[in-house]
Amino acid sequence: MTIRTQLPLEQPSPLQLAPVLRALQTQGPIHPIRTAVGDPAWLVTGYEEVRRLLDDHRLGRAHPAPDNAARTGESVLFGGPIGDFDTEQLDHRRMRALLQPHFSPKRMRALRPRVEALTSDLLDELARRGPQADLHARLALPLPIAVICELLGVPYADRAQFHAWTQAAADVTDKTRSEQGLTELFTYGRQLVARKRREGHLGGDSEDADVITRLALTEGVSDDEAAILGMLLLFAGHETTVVAIGMGALWLLAHRDQWQELLGDPSRVNAAVEEILRASGVGGHGILRYARVDLDVAHVRVRAGDLVLLDLSAGNHDAEVFAEPDRFDINRQAGAHLTFGYGARYCLGAPLARIELQTVFSQLISRFPTMRLARDVQELTVNSHLLTGGLAELPVTW
Repeated sequence: MTIRTQLPLEQPSPLQLAPVLRALQTQGPIHPIRTAVGDPAWLVTGYEEVRRLLDDHRLGRAHPAPDNAARTGESVLFGGPIGDFDTEQLDHRRMRALLQPHFSPKRMRALRPRVEALTSDLLDELARRGPQADLHARLALPLPIAVICELLGVPYADRAQFHAWTQAAADVTDKTRSEQGLTELFTYGRQLVARKRREGHLGGDSEDADVITRLALTEGVSDDEAAILGMLLLFAGHETTVVAIGMGALWLLAHRDQWQELLGDPSRVNAAVEEILRASGVGGHGILRYARVDLDVAHVRVRAGDLVLLDLSAGNHDAEVFAEPDRFDINRQAGAHLTFGYGARYCLGAPLARIELQTVFSQLISRFPTMRLARDVQELTVNSHLLTGGLAELPVTW
């Protein structure tokens, strides 16, 4: 196969899909590419193909020869294969079974008032410090950290440490930094689990107990397993939501008519959140999978062991599914987006992320109706070295 495209794809604006990605989509739904570290891979960009493959057991995160597997980057945890190839599907079902109860609709509904209170407190502080601020540092970053700390039972006082470790672990350009961050995060998780085991026997089995306490006291769950699950939740539960809040605010501030529409009709916030989730990805990264067997994707033969990248953002910008996909429109029916995945690996934290986003934009717009960007969109910096991406800062004024 001839490979003409290499990641990362040039992105002229945080709010614009990479032009190369749009060009690829016109050629078909699957493309041979090279990753940022030069390894061959398949990039899947069609909505229907991405959706189907997200729930296809013929793809997985493990590889039979992990040392020889193609990689997307230098991140130890996110740049290549993880898990045991022979037991991957069984291990995944076990993980879902252990974590699903902690994200039940009942528990998420119970958490909403706390999310609303935390958001209100942060906006009070924003108002006191105004009339200009970095919305990333003052809202997008601290809110998801505070929420996940309460849910998991992680001390909020440790936020600077664990956030630094999660960012290091997600560094796709520096293997040493990624290894060190992952080691520090796992060591912290083990220490936290050990403390929960010592202290958690007093009421630790109640429904009100935090997630890590309940994992630590679950029969058959080792310290290592509880620490791994807890720290994965810590990473996924705040890093991705930080990005979504920042990008959501940017989309709305850059499209003043949409901001004003939400100000006039707050009932549109749920639809606005779905459009933010659909529009915010810039593409060119993709969910990492390896083919477990030979398979055909849109008449293209993918061989066992091949690296396959399922580009959720490209799927969310497929004109066959979303009319005028590059247009941001909070009145769009965007609920079919792929941002949280699909099928057996659908994101467990999706309900919590939605609660946080709905709460943020309900309160932010009503409290700061005159807020505007303090810098042109093209001048904003994206964290291209991190797996999660997102904005480095979001200067605003009101």
